[in-house]
Amino acid sequence: MNPIKNYLSLVKFSHTIFAMPFALIGFVLGLRYNWINHQAFEQVWLKFFLVIICMVTARSTAMAFNRYLDRHFDKLNPRTAIREIPAGIIKAEKALVFIVMNMAIFIVATYFINTICFYLSPVALFVILFYSYTKRFTYLCHLVLGIGLSLAPIGAYLAVTGSFAVLPLLFSLAVIFWVSGFDVIYALQDIDFDQSQSLYSIPSYWGLEKALNIARVLHVFSALFVIIAFYIGGFHIVYLLGLTVFIGMLLYQHSIVKPNDLSKVNIAFMTANGIASVVFGVIVIASIFIQIYL
Repeated sequence: MNPIKNYLSLVKFSHTIFAMPFALIGFVLGLRYNWINHQAFEQVWLKFFLVIICMVTARSTAMAFNRYLDRHFDKLNPRTAIREIPAGIIKAEKALVFIVMNMAIFIVATYFINTICFYLSPVALFVILFYSYTKRFTYLCHLVLGIGLSLAPIGAYLAVTGSFAVLPLLFSLAVIFWVSGFDVIYALQDIDFDQSQSLYSIPSYWGLEKALNIARVLHVFSALFVIIAFYIGGFHIVYLLGLTVFIGMLLYQHSIVKPNDLSKVNIAFMTANGIASVVFGVIVIASIFIQIYL
């Protein structure tokens, strides 16, 4: 097989659609901040390129490290035994080199963005790498994953403005609860395996029905934060269209995944959440530009 294809599969590159739209929302919010405050923003395309590089390398680092660390568990699990490392398609030591390379590129990219991003880069890397250990000692691992992906909007905003703000933080909070919720749904597939290996997850700890209820609660909080962001952010009314799609996809995934029928977990995980993220991101960004130019 093509080595590039193997590594893209290792890091599930297609899953970038979850966090990337929120990173772009954070980036465009930063542009709006500079526009409102009449601050010059030079080399916008260079900074945009660097933010994309950071997003891709940070996520590749996190996913590859997770696959590297879990390789022994993945080999025992029939669902994951076909993954690149346990299947022998990519050697563990080569995966480790890949991880280090992505970490280095990430740090270098933050250096060229601004000082605060560079200083915070080790913190970001710690958070996204720490997640891989959490399933060994806490069923709150899903929230840690959510925190890792939630760095996208606030990090992109920092890249543009060099400062923190409430609005991108609201989107980060929305991401935490959104990702945590759909990760709980995804973990339903491995409930028996996790219990047999003493691995922690909300489904393995609380059971199927309670886990689904917890996922619903997490998604309610996610919806609340994107609603609050609309009222605080002063967005154009078109934002509500994106909000409708986002909440609609949350409702849809919970309507198709049942305690006695997990056959549609992957549809809920990939399709529903992919649509939620991409459509919401495009419409929110459009609403920002409409506000700027009208």
